[in-house]
Amino acid sequence: MKLLSLAFLFSSFAVFAQHEHHQPATSPKETALPTVQVQPPKQNYVPKTVRYDLYVKDTLVNFSGKEKRAIAVNGQIPMPTLTFTEGDIAEIYVHNELNEETSLHWHGLFLPNKEDGVPNLTQMPIKPHTTHLYKFPIIQHGTHWYHSHSGLQEQIGMYGSFIMNKIDEPTIPTVPIVLSEWTDYNPNNVHRMLHNATDWFAIKKGTTQSYGEAIKQGYFKTKITNEWKRMNAMDVSDVYYEKFLINGKNESQLSQYKAGDKVRLRISNGGASTYFWLNYAGGKITVVANDGNDVEPVEVDRLIVAVSETYDVIVSIPEDKSYEFLVTSEDRTKSASLFIGAGNRMNAKPMPKLKYFEGMKMMNGMMKMNGDLDDMGMSMSLNQMDMNVVMYPEITGEVKTHDMKNMEMDNMKGHDMKMDESQYNSNELSDIVTLNYAMLKSPTITHLSKDATVKELRFELSGNMNRYVWSLDNKVVSEADKILIKKGENIRIVLYNGSMMRHPMHLHGHDFRLLNGQGDYAPLKNIVDIMPMETDTLEFNANVEGDWFFHCHILYHMMSGMGRVFTYENQAANPLIPNPKLAQRKLFADDRKFHLMAENDFATNGNDGMLMLQNTRWSIGTEWRLGYNDMHGYETETHIGRYIGKMQWFMPFIGFDWRYRKFGMDEVEKNIFGQTNTKNNRSLLSLGFNYTLPMLVRLQSEVFTDGNVRFQLSREDIPLTKRVRGMFMINTDKEYMGGFDYIFSRNIRGRIHYDSDMGFGVGISLNY
Repeated sequence: MKLLSLAFLFSSFAVFAQHEHHQPATSPKETALPTVQVQPPKQNYVPKTVRYDLYVKDTLVNFSGKEKRAIAVNGQIPMPTLTFTEGDIAEIYVHNELNEETSLHWHGLFLPNKEDGVPNLTQMPIKPHTTHLYKFPIIQHGTHWYHSHSGLQEQIGMYGSFIMNKIDEPTIPTVPIVLSEWTDYNPNNVHRMLHNATDWFAIKKGTTQSYGEAIKQGYFKTKITNEWKRMNAMDVSDVYYEKFLINGKNESQLSQYKAGDKVRLRISNGGASTYFWLNYAGGKITVVANDGNDVEPVEVDRLIVAVSETYDVIVSIPEDKSYEFLVTSEDRTKSASLFIGAGNRMNAKPMPKLKYFEGMKMMNGMMKMNGDLDDMGMSMSLNQMDMNVVMYPEITGEVKTHDMKNMEMDNMKGHDMKMDESQYNSNELSDIVTLNYAMLKSPTITHLSKDATVKELRFELSGNMNRYVWSLDNKVVSEADKILIKKGENIRIVLYNGSMMRHPMHLHGHDFRLLNGQGDYAPLKNIVDIMPMETDTLEFNANVEGDWFFHCHILYHMMSGMGRVFTYENQAANPLIPNPKLAQRKLFADDRKFHLMAENDFATNGNDGMLMLQNTRWSIGTEWRLGYNDMHGYETETHIGRYIGKMQWFMPFIGFDWRYRKFGMDEVEKNIFGQTNTKNNRSLLSLGFNYTLPMLVRLQSEVFTDGNVRFQLSREDIPLTKRVRGMFMINTDKEYMGGFDYIFSRNIRGRIHYDSDMGFGVGISLNY
């Protein structure tokens, strides 16, 4: 059983002497990994040392019609499929031919902590043009995968399948599949744009929820309520991707199978931020394993694979035709296809577009004015009741409208409606059977020792989309201490998702039992996908010392700080971390990173713009306006502030205000309080705060060193149509501004506006 202590198993590390060497699998010119069929080992298998040499190198790829930089391993994207058998010893040489550091993490594997591949935590990064050896025994079986744990390298090619066969693996054709996505944007720029609340990705995906669209679809009140509660437009995924890929290709064919054949697909979600729906044109999908662990077979019509999850599924070929295995992104914008069989193609039914305003309506009912979720008496768990189920047309179409109205999904406040695995799940709304965690059952007993002490930990998954800050209990990794655990004790973790996004939480180095109503037969996993408002419980035995990462596996959430580090009491020092303090500073640098945002408007009435640096808590920003003559003058304001609170609506700051404008002979300007405004020649310090009001209006209150006080209300990017944004500003210095932007591209907007000081202007706004 996989929950046995690993210490004994590691002691057999050097038993096997037989050696197998794998050379690079393809030439460096290749950019896509062909579909590979894994042959199961024969009985009486003799374990051996299996060596792979992995050469990590920059390359150029063209998935969308444009050549872009990527990282290939042995000339392949995805990386080569690594295949082992229980009992083998893995000997993997990583040759870093990049001009930057790298690392490889073996996702879901049981191994010594120093082989886990997390830079600055379990090892130091692999320096450019050096070689690093990972060596560990294979003491488990199942479908896993591996990827870079350095920066955002996973997004641009560093992911691949890691297959560990049973010695007595059933003889059924088996195909390893790794799902992924491709963006033409530099992932560092993607990360920066997310932190700066861009809606460009929504424009590209066609998922904007502007006032014009709301009125057209009859959801104006819903949109008003949404912004009154200080929420931006909703989405089920953050990033726009040009392509979705199956083994590096958008479409591929397995024509060697015929009617009556069964095929086992070993599926890993190697995407950086995309959940994938799986549908099959040839009938039911039989799920037989999850996260590398066997489950009792269960037949479903579809399932969703969380970021970094793995599933083994079996599909059948009904006739001598080619049946589409359809992989669709959760936001249903695009898909990828694998055709299984030969003959005429049988296409799977495409998934209909999501009903975003219905989802927004439900979200409004769940969100309190303070930003907390109101669970309205519901007890959600195990993916059985997706909060976005109302967005699914195939479930909430005309046939099911009556059921949804009876449930009053959008207005359940005050009702005592309990939903758990014994009473209700979303499959009751539809003829489509969707896999949920309550349906997973281990074929063997998985309970932990009842003699061990139990340490219970509770976390709220927290964060907000406005500033793209993701955390546990409102603390990012760099703000929290390591969590001390004792070897031999049972760790129980209760997770509540208090954010509006789903999070795939991954534990390194251990499998955990997901408590799902199956008692002693609870499934073993290393990823738990937790939807908004869900509470899930997992438990594991602490049996391998070291520093183990526990984090959200959406790459941009992890890099924003959503995680913790488990560490064992009184453990030995890691020989690969010679300077722990330096390593910790480098580890913490990920979520402390500042992100730049800039904008400059070249208009007929002058030039104005802003430059801002922000990270998880801090903001440094400068705004300026430059006139074309002395009457218009110039001014600049600089603020340095720190965001306070979980929702980060409040930011106290210190500031500096520098202005010049030439007044007429007898001209005197006063604010609404009767205070003389020294705008004609002003150089002052200030103290104040910003606060986000309902409707996403920003209140700024500021007192200057000359005693003057100013209050200001403003808002930018009011979504009027898909590409038109409104803006306004008014303050107690009797200044005001209003205007409209038209979004031409990610970095270019047309602008028309009126400013009380500068007058009417038309221009082009450039932003970064």
